[in-house]
Amino acid sequence: MEDNQNIQFQLTDALIEQLELLIEQQNDKDIQQLLNEFHYADIAEILDEVDLEDAMYVIKLLDSETTADVLTELDEDIREKVLQNLSAKEIAEEIEELDTDDAADIIAELPEERQAEVISKIEDEEHKAEITELLTYDENTAGGLMAKELVKVYETWTVAGCLRRIRAQAKDVSRVHSIYVVDKAEKLVGRLSLKDLITAKSEQKIADISNSNVDYVYVEEDVEDVAKVMQKYDLEAIPVLDQHKTLLGRITIDDIVDVIREEADKDYQLAAGITQDVEADDSILELTRARLPWLFLGLIGGIGAFLIMEGFQDAFNRYKVLFFFTPLIAAMAGNVGVQSSAIIVQGLANDDVKGSINNRLIKEMLLAALNGVILALFLFLFVWVTKGEFLTALAISSSLVIVIIVAGLIGTFVPLFLDKKGIDPAIATGPFITTSNDIFGILIYFWIAKLILGI
Repeated sequence: MEDNQNIQFQLTDALIEQLELLIEQQNDKDIQQLLNEFHYADIAEILDEVDLEDAMYVIKLLDSETTADVLTELDEDIREKVLQNLSAKEIAEEIEELDTDDAADIIAELPEERQAEVISKIEDEEHKAEITELLTYDENTAGGLMAKELVKVYETWTVAGCLRRIRAQAKDVSRVHSIYVVDKAEKLVGRLSLKDLITAKSEQKIADISNSNVDYVYVEEDVEDVAKVMQKYDLEAIPVLDQHKTLLGRITIDDIVDVIREEADKDYQLAAGITQDVEADDSILELTRARLPWLFLGLIGGIGAFLIMEGFQDAFNRYKVLFFFTPLIAAMAGNVGVQSSAIIVQGLANDDVKGSINNRLIKEMLLAALNGVILALFLFLFVWVTKGEFLTALAISSSLVIVIIVAGLIGTFVPLFLDKKGIDPAIATGPFITTSNDIFGILIYFWIAKLILGI
């Protein structure tokens, strides 16, 4: 199939209708000719939009290599249905066309009994063994993300011998990002650039031209930590080692991009108050389960605010204007808390938050105090001019300053605390921080008003 990655693909209704018409006519030749123009990722996007029967018809027409690549790009729900309609032998044939990491990912989505059946149908014993090994690692670790395909050479080889062996290895590797150098015990001792290899003399030893300065990660490291290392050092690939420094595999940048995207999606949903990884096309029951916990938290927060306000009913009776500024105080508390927590969560994600928690809290307190004073001065003048009540204006504006400072401190402390406890700090940018700051804000507001107004 031609590689048309430079052509901007656009999925249109006309294209879908054309494909569906060709399928209805069972015009296999024109279907193959039509799809031959597209990259496998584009074909997957097309199949995501047609019904399952039509998708299966197309998949049966594609060659095994293209089908394998398309499977990796299909929407997970669509891929699950497609795999259910393929025999174990058919799945195994597609799996053999994939790199080990992609193959392991697809097999891991199958029920356990079917996994064993598919693996037993893989004819390439080495490929089978490598996939089986990858399935033993947790999906959120470097081992669960790595591929076994790589180019490695031994430090004792000569340049001439190395070139011959690299040619044999490279045919199984789609992209040669790095050449890894190992010793007799298979321990990583360095890396080799293609430039140094090509310009070296044939009789030179690999140990003499390799670079011992090589970044790596351990097989049990969290994928988010792997992403941070690769981002920090601008790496296209990174080797994966066990605790004995034995070279096990490599992780490439395309896999890390997927990790970053998935983590961003998860954090965005947490920030929006969605507790599970869901999509717009999921069932109503799944969407309800994901949304309801935080909505329930908001309900509890609203009840808490009601009880607080009920306790200050005398203040409302004597100073009715306090009631009308309650939404403003609650909104400011929530907004400031979300701003503070969002900055901290972003810093934690990028590994930019350094130093002690105390220093971070002091900085946030000073920032919140400055913002609070500026906003409070404006609010003070507004209330005084419109209502003509100095003490009331002082009470409301003073409350705003304290509320903003407290909200900033909570928004800073909570994500830092959650991160220390190993909990995703993105939770702190959602309804949790908004609701808690609303309640604290209202409580502080009425307490300070009562103190100043002598209620």
